[in-house]
Amino acid sequence: MVVGGLCGVGAFGRQRGARGDKPRYYRRMDDALPRTRFQGARWLIAGLAILAAGCAQIRTTPAPREGAPSPEAAPRLHYEPALGESPAKIAQLRAAPAPAQPEIGTGATPPGDERVLNAKGFVRVGSGFIPRGEADVHDWSARQGQRVGADKALVYADAASGETRIDFYVRYRLPFGATFRSLTDAEREAVGSGGVQLGDIVGGTPASEANLRRGDFVLKFDGEPVADRPAFEHLLRDHLGKRVTLTVRRNDVTFDRLVRLGVVAKPAADGRK
Repeated sequence: MVVGGLCGVGAFGRQRGARGDKPRYYRRMDDALPRTRFQGARWLIAGLAILAAGCAQIRTTPAPREGAPSPEAAPRLHYEPALGESPAKIAQLRAAPAPAQPEIGTGATPPGDERVLNAKGFVRVGSGFIPRGEADVHDWSARQGQRVGADKALVYADAASGETRIDFYVRYRLPFGATFRSLTDAEREAVGSGGVQLGDIVGGTPASEANLRRGDFVLKFDGEPVADRPAFEHLLRDHLGKRVTLTVRRNDVTFDRLVRLGVVAKPAADGRK
């Protein structure tokens, strides 16, 4: 090839004879030729030198197959867990054992459906995405729902992209929506009272809607001091479905938060969710 020949001359600057005699080195063309007649030879040599230097950077890559989609652009069937919704957490907070198969239905809009289901104690634990023609939507939704222990699966078909989204929901036992623990002796001394410290806050729950945060100290419940975790659990059970005021301490600032507590989700008598 022409490029290969030019790279060889540029790299070695000499050439062996046809019979294997001693290498013959090239002479500078501007010394061997009259300047007045071959002034352009300098520019030719300069061009060859630049081309030879570039040969070291040449890399050949296989040409993409005609019509093949770009790997980055090609959609793929996959499942994305919701942030923080691990299998261990789902197993700990679910209101009832996982069903044999999730209830599969057609959704309206993901944000609107999520708000409605959150109010009923359901939490979105993940979403699946199926490109056009990749799999049977109902069959895949049933199998994936079984894997994650979903109670419900809502299907959303995007006519523009051809991609189908499936949101999976689990009914949680979330009248409050946050984990909490008793204070240590050092924490009780620092805040000057008993109470509990909040841990994980689940989105779409009473604790989340009241803008409570991980690390908050709950000191009072409707003005009544909170002694420890068992006392706080008892107060929550006695006020299910009611509005209560929690006195909270955050970063040395104390304030009140109004919280509308939910109820413990229970399956209907006929088994429907």
